[in-house]
Amino acid sequence: MTLQKNKGAVRRFARLLKFATWLQNLPNRTTPPPFRLLQIGSAFWQSRALYVAARLDIAGALGDEELTADILAARCSAAADPLYRLLRMLSALGVFTETAPGRFRNNAVSNCLRDDNPQCVRSMILMHNSPEMSLPWLATLEEGIRTGQPPFALQFGEELFDYMDTHPDFDQLFSNAMDSVEALTGDCFATDFDWSRFTRVIDIGGSAGSKSRAILKRHPGLRALVQDRPAIIEKVLVAQKRVAEDEVSVRMAFVGGDALREVPAARNAGDIYLLSALLHGFDDAQCETVLRTVVRGIGDSGATVAILEVVMPETGADLSSASFDMQMFIGTRGRERTLAQWQALLARSGLALTEQVDLQTFGKILVCTPQPHGVAAISSTTL
Repeated sequence: MTLQKNKGAVRRFARLLKFATWLQNLPNRTTPPPFRLLQIGSAFWQSRALYVAARLDIAGALGDEELTADILAARCSAAADPLYRLLRMLSALGVFTETAPGRFRNNAVSNCLRDDNPQCVRSMILMHNSPEMSLPWLATLEEGIRTGQPPFALQFGEELFDYMDTHPDFDQLFSNAMDSVEALTGDCFATDFDWSRFTRVIDIGGSAGSKSRAILKRHPGLRALVQDRPAIIEKVLVAQKRVAEDEVSVRMAFVGGDALREVPAARNAGDIYLLSALLHGFDDAQCETVLRTVVRGIGDSGATVAILEVVMPETGADLSSASFDMQMFIGTRGRERTLAQWQALLARSGLALTEQVDLQTFGKILVCTPQPHGVAAISSTTL
């Protein structure tokens, strides 16, 4: 029996996405090639302007008001004239609205930079444009392309997650950005997949458990166990003590651990392991190690595995998925994978792909179960 839900809505979303991709490619057809190259070559101006606006928290300072650049400058500790010119540029891009000469207000786009907005992506903008994420693009991308090494490691002398272990401020920013992913993708992972068939979600690499929480809100019979790096879980538990428990949080538990070494053991066929945007940060060897660890955790329980990731097309990738894949190269030894690559990876890890559940977003859920005799087969593999 399929785990797919909302088939009609998912098909409509897929058609809309194809149309959006066609619209996105219009400039390539309508703009003279030299000018189009200049547009692409200077696109970083836009991202840096947006980054500074997020740093200054201009959207938060505006709130629901309509203010002059002078008043905004005072609120944001900025100089009035350059702030006005920054806002004029962003308004031309559709971020903020200039209502009269020198007067601005938030619009639907800039409202998503406000911390009080449930669709806020400010931390994502700050993370992707931080020195840690932007310098590898600017300084070491060419060397990375030539050598095959991640530009982040070339720039900072260590792997991304090792760096995060010793830089708590960036680690927190990264975690905040990951927790805001639902503002980009929505909650379709919770609605387009039939979670009601299970009793417990084991969320591997789940950070503060935002995805598990979204799932549990819709399924009162479910519980969740979230595993992430001990440093992350420690912060989550400290934060939990500051807020009152609600109906969902009492059904959630957290445990620190390294998925490359161990994961919580499944109890029965009602358990489902959720690996959301985790494996794309690892190379194939690391992915195999994680997946084999999950197979060991499943044992003879009959539990299921749900892998939420981008599935790249074999050819003709859209700009979003191709860009995500490049970001994976910049920061990690991972990648976005095609369906054939996923199937091969799963097979080597002792798992079989039983279903691909489509979502109303750019990701998909790959449903897997252990291959027959998979545990015995991998027990002889060096982990």
